[in-house]
Amino acid sequence: MSAPVFLAESGLDRVVAGDRYVLDGAEGRHAGVVQRKARGERVDVVDGEGLRLRCVVEQADAGRVTLLVQEVDVDPAPDVVVTLVQALAKGDRDEMAIEAATEVGVDRVVPWQAERSVVVWRGERAARSRARWLGTVRTATKQARRARLPEVALPVDSRGLAAHVGEVVAAGGRAIVLHEEATTALADVPLPAPAGTGTTGPGAGPDTDGAPEVLVVVGPEGGISEREIEALTAAGAVAARLGPHVLRTSTAGPVAIALLAQRLGRWGVGA
Repeated sequence: MSAPVFLAESGLDRVVAGDRYVLDGAEGRHAGVVQRKARGERVDVVDGEGLRLRCVVEQADAGRVTLLVQEVDVDPAPDVVVTLVQALAKGDRDEMAIEAATEVGVDRVVPWQAERSVVVWRGERAARSRARWLGTVRTATKQARRARLPEVALPVDSRGLAAHVGEVVAAGGRAIVLHEEATTALADVPLPAPAGTGTTGPGAGPDTDGAPEVLVVVGPEGGISEREIEALTAAGAVAARLGPHVLRTSTAGPVAIALLAQRLGRWGVGA
């Protein structure tokens, strides 16, 4: 069984194999009190930016766990950034979407205030709601044993999303709008070439210093309006469908991210 992951978002860059590292605070309490870690058990500590300490427990007290660092690894940054633009949805379906998307490998999530979103983020509610998204992504990152914590961007409205689509496409990335009436299958949408590899086929993005981005746009329960589809495709997005079935807003994004992860080689042996 893989080692459980705990997040400590600062100070890990100074740690080397053979050092002792003290896990305290909320993560230390979770390890020592909730999970009741004991001497000799394996634990990973990550910084959310790719650094991973592979450790064993030397001593566990309530709220404080002393670890012996056996290895220090760095998970490479993605050579193609996969972003889920998730429309706000009622009944926590948007949070369900970003939770599963994090588990299957999304790199970034963007809250989208779509025209047909029943839920509205304004003022203090916007801050509280985004904080919940941050907590959801953090918990899912640990559940999936990831070393990189996906970014949770600030919310955008439809005009802002269209502008962002234009920027991504202009930089050599791809924007995909999931839509049940689309005639192009997601599997047939060309993806940009990974950073530094140059073009690899029709529609592949140019060789760039930074990683190109793939945006996956998912609408709310009521769907994406015609006006939004027109604006997004005019900005350079491609409308695509997952398959013969219509999925909920809570499942469409994670399924798409999983399919893209497979196409990008993230789920291969040794990936």
